[in-house]
Amino acid sequence: MVRIGIVGGTGYTGVELLRLLAQHEDAEVVAITSRAEAGRRVDALFPNLRGRYDLAFSEPDVELLAGCDLVFFATPHNVAMNLVPELLERGTRVVDLSADYRIRDAALWSDWYGEPHASPQLLDDAVYGLPEVNRQRIAGARLVACPGCYPTAIQLGFIPLLEAGLVDPAHLIASAASGASGAGRQAKVDNLLSEVSGSFKAYAAAGHRHLPEIEQGLADVSGGPVAVTFVPHLLPMVRGIHATLFARLGAPGAKSVEELHGLFTARYASEPFVDVLPVGMLPQTRTVKGANHCQLSLVVPQERDTVVVLSAIDNLVKGASGQAIQNMNIMLGLPEDRGLGQVGLLP
Repeated sequence: MVRIGIVGGTGYTGVELLRLLAQHEDAEVVAITSRAEAGRRVDALFPNLRGRYDLAFSEPDVELLAGCDLVFFATPHNVAMNLVPELLERGTRVVDLSADYRIRDAALWSDWYGEPHASPQLLDDAVYGLPEVNRQRIAGARLVACPGCYPTAIQLGFIPLLEAGLVDPAHLIASAASGASGAGRQAKVDNLLSEVSGSFKAYAAAGHRHLPEIEQGLADVSGGPVAVTFVPHLLPMVRGIHATLFARLGAPGAKSVEELHGLFTARYASEPFVDVLPVGMLPQTRTVKGANHCQLSLVVPQERDTVVVLSAIDNLVKGASGQAIQNMNIMLGLPEDRGLGQVGLLP
């Protein structure tokens, strides 16, 4: 049984980690921290976990966390980068769900997050936790940076096209929409039910913090610079991301939808959490709700020079906590799908 700690257990990714780990036969959560809720029982804050955990939230304590085999950071940015160095020195492995270690360039990170990076010496050591690309490196990693929700959905849709050199990497477009849980659990007027219900809007259209992460990951698989126009949107629902991705093929009719479908099917044939749907079947957020799956489909409208890839994930599972556990399993030598067999919820 591996001993697990969670830093920042009161947000949506924290409670999602708890929900999923409660069904993981090889993991035991022995510490969960929250300065605001220290001393309060976990099941008092989250009654859905009654009977699953006999734990109370505690103050973040390095000695307690260093006794774990692996620690998850389910915190806002700028928390992990201050605590992770000492945990690594103690031999504890870390999966960070925040953005602190996703971008390898410290100056670029600072440009987007508005402050200096507190532990830039670890940026080169951190392994980007997209298993479909970095599985071997994740297995030996001390520190894994779990990808963001938008970057997961977008990268999985573009990767086969870029790896095969079939599309123009300088003209990629991602229009993606997320449920309100993607903004976190903190109180914000913009996230109130009366503000979002029955409405649909774009935000951060001039530049979103996930953009440099997306471009970095796609450049790694492309082997050269990549330029993505990324516009996120807010959906009037709780969970889910749907990304519509556009890429330019070499010429009209260069590849049929059947050929491209074959490419995607072959690329993800051995991936337990990527499902390439049959031609003509399009992904929906509801079919991946609660599950650690990405569903993909593609079309070539009017057989012109643009391929459209459609990608759907649950932003809190494959886009965050489920993928974090997938990384944990790989790091600790456990079956990759251990604790992640949930089927999407319908209706």
